[in-house]
Amino acid sequence: MTELRLKSGTVGSTATSSNGAGLLMTMDATKTDPGLVAIDIAGRSTANLRLAYMTGQYPRATDTFIQREVATLRQLGYHVQTFSVRKPPDTEQVGSETAAERSTTVYLLPPVDLLRSHLAQLLSAPRRYFSALALAIRNCPPGLRAMALQMAYFAEAAILARLMKKHSLSHLHNHLSDSSCSVAAIAAEMGAFTFSFTMHGPAEFYEPKLWWIDQKVRRSLFVNCISHFCRSQAMVFSPADCWEKLHIVHCGVDPKLFEMKKHVGRGSKILFIGRLAAAKGLPVLLDAIARLESASLDIAGDGPDREMLEKKTKLLGLSDRVRFLGYQSQSQVRELLHLTDVFVLSSFAEGVPVVLMEAMAAGVPVVATCIAGIPELVQHEHSGLLVSPGDVDATSNSIRQLLEDADLRNKFAIAAREKIERDFNIQTEARWLATILTSALAGKATGLRP
Repeated sequence: MTELRLKSGTVGSTATSSNGAGLLMTMDATKTDPGLVAIDIAGRSTANLRLAYMTGQYPRATDTFIQREVATLRQLGYHVQTFSVRKPPDTEQVGSETAAERSTTVYLLPPVDLLRSHLAQLLSAPRRYFSALALAIRNCPPGLRAMALQMAYFAEAAILARLMKKHSLSHLHNHLSDSSCSVAAIAAEMGAFTFSFTMHGPAEFYEPKLWWIDQKVRRSLFVNCISHFCRSQAMVFSPADCWEKLHIVHCGVDPKLFEMKKHVGRGSKILFIGRLAAAKGLPVLLDAIARLESASLDIAGDGPDREMLEKKTKLLGLSDRVRFLGYQSQSQVRELLHLTDVFVLSSFAEGVPVVLMEAMAAGVPVVATCIAGIPELVQHEHSGLLVSPGDVDATSNSIRQLLEDADLRNKFAIAAREKIERDFNIQTEARWLATILTSALAGKATGLRP
C-alpha cells in the first residue's frame, strides 16, 4: 500500500493506493485548476507528481509534440525529468527549444555504471530483479537477434530503475510502444513504480507481437491513444478487460503561437514538412507538382530518401521550383507557414500528424491523405481536402483548386483554426492527461475523452 499525501488549501487529506510506487504528492490546490488536475478524493484534492518522460531518442527535430506536452505539464506544476535511450544525431538539434531539452535530458546509452545498477537492483530487491528478467524472457520473440535485443532492454532497464530512484521519480510515461516502451515495462517491474505510455502508430501496429503490445497494455497504469483509430488498433491487440485503460489524448499545438494567415488572390507556394522517406508519399507529391506549372514547393525535413527525392526532382525538371530546406526550428516552421498558400501531406502511413495541426492553426489550408487518424483532424471540404493515398491526379487537382480560390482557402482556414482550438490545443490535452494520471493513481476511473 502506498500513501498519497494530498493538500488542498489548509485542509489536509490522506488516501492510499495499491499501485506499488513510492509517492509523495503535495500541491496547494488554490494554485491549480482543480477541475482539470484533481484526484477526486473528498472532492477537494490536487496532486503534484514527480514524473519521468521517456522515448527512444529525444529531443528530435520531429518531437515538438512531446516537447510541448512536457512544457505544458511543467507549467501545470508537475516536475518532469526527461529520459531517452540514446542521444539523437546532432543534425536533429534545431532551435533553442530542442537545445534546452537536450541539455537536461538523461541518456541511458552509452551505459554509465551498468554493473553497479544491476548489482544495486539485485541486492535491494532480488525477487523483483528476477521477475523483471523473467518478464523480458517470457515476452521475447523467437530468434537469437530478438533475444540479444531483449537482453539489451533488460540491461537498460536496470539503469533506468536506478535513475528513477536517484531522481525520486514516482511514475514513468513513455512515448511510443516499441523498444523504449519495452525498457519502460521491464524497469517498472524491476523498480516497483508505475508506468504508462502513449501509443501513436502506425509502426507498432505492423508487429504487435514483436512489441508485446498486449502485455504492455495489461501491465501499464493507463494508455494514451492519439486518435480513435489508434485506440481501435490498441483494442485489436490487447485484452478486452483492459480496454477501459485506453484513453484518447491528442497530440496538440499552442494556437497562440500561430498567426492566422489571410489569403488574397491566386496562390503559388506549397509546403511539405516531415521525414524524407518514400512512405511519406513524396514521390507522389513531386509528380503532382510537375502538373502544376506555376507552383513551387518547399520541403522541410530530412531523412533516408533525400538523395533519391533530389534525383527525382531533377529528372522531373523541377529543380527551379522545389527547394530542400533540411530540418527547421519551430520558429522557422512558423515563418514558412506564414509564407505558404497550401500545405500538403501525401503520406501512406501516419498517426495524426502534428505538422497538419500547425498548418491548420496558422490558417494554411491543407491537402492530406485520407488514412488512419487524419480524418479525425481534417474534415473533407470543411477544414481541408482529403485525397486517396498514392493518387497523383487527386493530389494535383486538390492543390490546384485551393491555389486558384482565395475565398475557399480562407473558409477552410477559419474552420481548421476552430478545430485546433477546440480539439487539438496542447493546453487542454495536457490537462486531460494530468487528469487521467492523477485519477489512475488514485484508483479512479476517467472517460474516453474529457
